[in-house]
Amino acid sequence: MNSGVPGGASAFGRAFDLSSLRKPTVELPEEALGFVTRQSNLVNEVLPISNASVVILICWSPRSAQSQELLKVISKLQADDSTKSWVFASLDVDAEPEVAQALQVKAVPYALALVAEQLVPLFEAMPPLAQIQSVIDKVVKLAAEKGVGQAPAEDTLAEEKLEPEEELAMAALENEDYDGARAAYQTWLNRSPGSNIATLGLAQVELLSRVHGLQFSEVLARGAAEPSDVALQIQCADIEIALGEYQSSFNRLIELVKIADADSKKVVREHLVGLFTLIDPADPILLDARKQLANALF
Repeated sequence: MNSGVPGGASAFGRAFDLSSLRKPTVELPEEALGFVTRQSNLVNEVLPISNASVVILICWSPRSAQSQELLKVISKLQADDSTKSWVFASLDVDAEPEVAQALQVKAVPYALALVAEQLVPLFEAMPPLAQIQSVIDKVVKLAAEKGVGQAPAEDTLAEEKLEPEEELAMAALENEDYDGARAAYQTWLNRSPGSNIATLGLAQVELLSRVHGLQFSEVLARGAAEPSDVALQIQCADIEIALGEYQSSFNRLIELVKIADADSKKVVREHLVGLFTLIDPADPILLDARKQLANALF
């Protein structure tokens, strides 16, 4: 496991600055937020809970539709867990930027576990439902072996066993080893070319690798000032996808296709089609974006 949560005022340094992005009003049912985590209750309430039960903490933003969807999924999984072997908590990174900074949140949605006041990164973006459940089960099982909480039933673990390459990829991602995760998913695809999960996993790894280390607000501000810079606009589109702002990302590149020269147009189109693979094929935003791209090209 990683080191414990930083403590004291010095741990909450420079804010996780996403101030340049719009912040719409979002109304989620109370149960979709679980135990709402704030700077005021992190040390005195949330961390102590993790000494008795695993806390699955979802870092989210009102700007990210994907993170809101993940909140709903985690909430339902927790409600359906008859053993109540873990606690669901949420952190709004816009409302609590200092806590987000302390937890090293780089993109939303971001899931991590708290076990005996220790941080365990789980995943970014939104994996398939079976993978989410499997990750939670494994964390709960490992925590139980260390005396925290109760392990899930073995038959549940067996039903949702991950592919070996997926386990390797997830282990690599925990250490921000994107090359290792990429190689694992590629091996899986070589063995099973039709695997949707492997295809999606590889695309997610590529995205995480591209946005890793970027200062989101700074890049987006530059992008607003330089709309014709192809490489910069592609970076901005990647950031928006990582934040769950699909429509903004797609519109940005579609507008770029309209003004780019022939060579740049090809680069932008190929990148945009790659981003399409990260979205639910039935999502109306994606369907509309495909039509707009076709109109822009022809």
